[in-house]
Amino acid sequence: MHIWRDKRTILVVIGLPIMQMILFGFAISTEIRNVRFGVFCPKNDVVTLKLEDHFKSNHYFTFVENITDPNHYVDYFKQDKVDMILVFENNFEYKLMHQGTANIQILTDGIDPNSATAIANYAHRIIQKYQQETAIQAPNGNFIVPQIKLLYNPQMKSAFNFVPGVMGLVLTIICAMMTAVSIVREKERGSMEVLLVSPCKPIYVMIAKMLPYLVISGIIMLLIILLSIFMLGVPMAGSYVTFCLISLIFVIAMLAMGLLISTLVDNQVIALLISGMGLMMPTALLSGMIFPIDNMPWLLRAISIFLPARWFIAAIRKVMIEGLEFVYIYKEFIMLCLMTLVLLIISWRKFKIRME
Repeated sequence: MHIWRDKRTILVVIGLPIMQMILFGFAISTEIRNVRFGVFCPKNDVVTLKLEDHFKSNHYFTFVENITDPNHYVDYFKQDKVDMILVFENNFEYKLMHQGTANIQILTDGIDPNSATAIANYAHRIIQKYQQETAIQAPNGNFIVPQIKLLYNPQMKSAFNFVPGVMGLVLTIICAMMTAVSIVREKERGSMEVLLVSPCKPIYVMIAKMLPYLVISGIIMLLIILLSIFMLGVPMAGSYVTFCLISLIFVIAMLAMGLLISTLVDNQVIALLISGMGLMMPTALLSGMIFPIDNMPWLLRAISIFLPARWFIAAIRKVMIEGLEFVYIYKEFIMLCLMTLVLLIISWRKFKIRME
């Protein structure tokens, strides 16, 4: 009866399993969808055009544009325009018919080696299917030869993909959980009453509560970076200043999230469940840390927009692995700043009401 009267506990006990089932059921998918691809063909012919049509008609692939300058392949990946580029060699049809082989290069983004490999395998199967349907075979028995190239991560190290994701997950849980649980613990012990009757303004109390955990989060981030670079071999190809700026904004957002949670609950257990399990599941499954966001249903993709970890992980991958400049991550930076501002305002207003 006591548990039933506690509506927040009931919400956590019943809500978390439902949320987990929905997330695991729809978010976890190894199927590749909505692969955006571009094509570079020095000289169009019958074979190249038909092969392009096979890719365009496949529901897993979405054609973006024909690429005219082969020196700017990387720019398309930097600007997040494509997930794959097909590169036909010159005189493709002539070499296939008269020399027995013709090469086609499949360029993918190797930051996520699992997705890149899956995309390359999909493309390979489309090429094989095309050859079977058209019965194109040279006299020596050779077919079209796909050559797969993974940009940024040719060694296919999984750490390149998981390290930025783990950073986002660890900082999300630790920052939010530490702040939420510590403040709720003070309310349970009664020490918060001292602050309630003090002349301190609510904004000063907020800053005082967040500042120690901001320092601790900075130490944790430093340890993660050192371990990533020196133990896991993950490069820091971009600017450390940009990396620190993005990390600082994200940490402040998560501290504000923890502060907001502490204003909504009065029990350490509930604060722990919400800040721990309640944030861990969406962050792990909907932020792009493990599974591509484009593979998810539209509803989960819409929900992921409101997760700060999604934008943080995307920005960190671009800075650490791709070595991109700030101009290429302005979208992620703006989204993080907006979310941080909103969380701070809501937390301040809730905290101010409690002070009154």
